[in-house]
Amino acid sequence: MAGLPAVSGQEVALVIPVLDEEKALPALVEVVRALDPAPAEVIVVDGGSTDASRDRVRAAGWTLVETPPGRGRQINAGVEAATAPLVCVLHADSVPPRDMVAVIRSTLADQTTALASFTPLIRGEKTRWGTTFHNWIKTWYAPLITRPHLFLRGVRLLFGDHGMFFRRDQFLEIGGCTPGDAVMEEADLCVKFARVGKIRMVRRWIVTSDRRIAAWGPLKANWIYFKVGILWAVGARSRMERNYPHVR
Repeated sequence: MAGLPAVSGQEVALVIPVLDEEKALPALVEVVRALDPAPAEVIVVDGGSTDASRDRVRAAGWTLVETPPGRGRQINAGVEAATAPLVCVLHADSVPPRDMVAVIRSTLADQTTALASFTPLIRGEKTRWGTTFHNWIKTWYAPLITRPHLFLRGVRLLFGDHGMFFRRDQFLEIGGCTPGDAVMEEADLCVKFARVGKIRMVRRWIVTSDRRIAAWGPLKANWIYFKVGILWAVGARSRMERNYPHVR
């Protein structure tokens, strides 16, 4: 991103919630090593993996935190363990831009922005432009349909594969993620962050694996994404995880 303003004294921590990500972690290690500037710390929060995920994390020299399963609980634990003032939540199958740390610093230099993210590009052997578009447009239609009063106040819903980032102290101030949430934890976080500032999506790609689309097919995958969002909207939290199976 050309013309990024210099922002000093703002270290960035990466918080990576994982569950059985043994296959994805080697590539992620190389991605993180290539970041320039480098993050101040990388904290991986394992939610009970049964594969070699924890061994991969230790071999990388990253901080390992272990919690019961549930991404909301994992993200909370990772943010609490961080010491840097800025935090980015990164999925194990995502590839952020090489200058992500500079982008995060520049974006959060605007004190009116409370929560931000990159723009997801869904890609595997090919780029999934249809799902990429759906992923983008649902940041608008999801709050419009489910929380219109908040939409009119400027609330947009960001999602986990967007690489969301924020200030650690504000995350703790608003109470973080709902602890029991395993799915749509980021939606509640958006609603909470809207109390303290703007929510925005930066026009820089973050590449995310298409493994769910490859496993389910594009139509089924987008239907599942839509259905889970509606379940969140009507408060059917107990049904969300059943309708969003793991793909590894």
